[in-house]
Amino acid sequence: MNQKNRVLQTYGLWLIDSICILAAYQIATYIRFNVSQDWGDKTLHYMVCVLLLLFGTAFNFFADWNRDFIVRGYLKEAGAVIRYVFILITVTLVAVFFLRWSYILSRSVMINFLWMVCALMYTARSVYKAVLRRILRGEANVSKVIVIAEPDQMEETIRHLQQNVYGCQPVGGIFMSREGVEEEELPAQVLGVPVSGGGSGLTEKLTQIPFDEVLIHTPNLSQKRMRDIIIGLEEMGVVCHYCLDLPDMGEAVTKMENVAGYSVISYTRFRSSYKRLWIKRGIDIIGGLVGLLLTAILTLFIAPAIKLDSPGPVFFSQVRVGKNARRFRIYKFRSMYQDAEQRLKDLEQQNEMSGLMFKMKDDPRITRVGRFLRKTSLDEFPQFWNVLKGDMSLVGTRPPTESEFEQYNEHYRRRLSMTPGLTGMWQVSGRSDIEDFDEVVKLDLEYIDNWSLSLDFKILLQTVGVVLLGRGAK
Repeated sequence: MNQKNRVLQTYGLWLIDSICILAAYQIATYIRFNVSQDWGDKTLHYMVCVLLLLFGTAFNFFADWNRDFIVRGYLKEAGAVIRYVFILITVTLVAVFFLRWSYILSRSVMINFLWMVCALMYTARSVYKAVLRRILRGEANVSKVIVIAEPDQMEETIRHLQQNVYGCQPVGGIFMSREGVEEEELPAQVLGVPVSGGGSGLTEKLTQIPFDEVLIHTPNLSQKRMRDIIIGLEEMGVVCHYCLDLPDMGEAVTKMENVAGYSVISYTRFRSSYKRLWIKRGIDIIGGLVGLLLTAILTLFIAPAIKLDSPGPVFFSQVRVGKNARRFRIYKFRSMYQDAEQRLKDLEQQNEMSGLMFKMKDDPRITRVGRFLRKTSLDEFPQFWNVLKGDMSLVGTRPPTESEFEQYNEHYRRRLSMTPGLTGMWQVSGRSDIEDFDEVVKLDLEYIDNWSLSLDFKILLQTVGVVLLGRGAK
């Protein structure tokens, strides 16, 4: 399980345990005192519950007792819950004794709390485990892994990932052989995973493949030989796990981890916290819902105008390339004539953009209504559906078209190491004034390398100003 999913597991279990403790204590209290009102000091009575919550929180975050939660069976889960509750109550009773609150405790409340919290916690955890396993197997959350291994290590490594690691999907393998060693003919697949030989230009071959992480398992190859591969992967912005000790290299952050049972040193340029990414996702969901509501209202006025202006659908969709080369379909209000894609080839010589993007000031493919929609950025509103789905974020990098992506090198590929956005540095920097694709790449990488929640809020505020003033619109 990668760090991002581990955060989801940790905070989800903490929330579940806290709710179960509150519910069990409240029910046990009601059973004991629903008739008799002889509570004594009610404040101290509920302070005991506060202690239970505090110690439960500390145990969840500092004891790391849920490390194997996703893989342990239901019988082991029952044992883990009983052990957790036993330690929780023991520590709480010791604290109550030293605080001299013992006189307020009701044996009936504590006994009922004991069995109820075990039952509630086990049931809630079992349901959450089933849900979490389904989430981790989903296309949006699974981590696509490329395995680089020696021929005699490949099958073992892929099998281990497939059988023992939730949220992990091996999508390709690359054989790396020892120099001077003749190998037998290598297979095209290992356990259903396509594999190929390594050699020169390895990272260039990986540029067009959708994947999130690389696991290198080459114990018999020199670390020096793997150095250029790791630097190339770092340039692409993907996380690289190496199964042997290596010195620090490049600008990547290095850390020792346990990945799929292997002791690895991981290289990544991502320096922020995955907790902040979950906050970012929460903001995206809220923004997506609000944006879709506004889109529904705008559609009532924009749809008839589009239909009256030119024949064709109200909405335009196109396949774009998202985070780590995953494809998704982007949605906009149609601002061009239906044959716009076919006419693009005839206009390529008039491209005013240097590099892989196409831009033309007076593009004849744009309709009259389309010019207004683009000037006011109203054509972008349907993308809130992409934001809600998780294909895009409110703030991010610009999602390239498939034709653009097919021309990417390792440097350009790093733009895809973060979820593309509805707006971004390229938009608030005056997108109509930028005439070089490398400048777009520079802005996107600047955003990735300096990302923070405060930067997102700053860009969102600047975007509002850009849209209202009509600056930088297409």
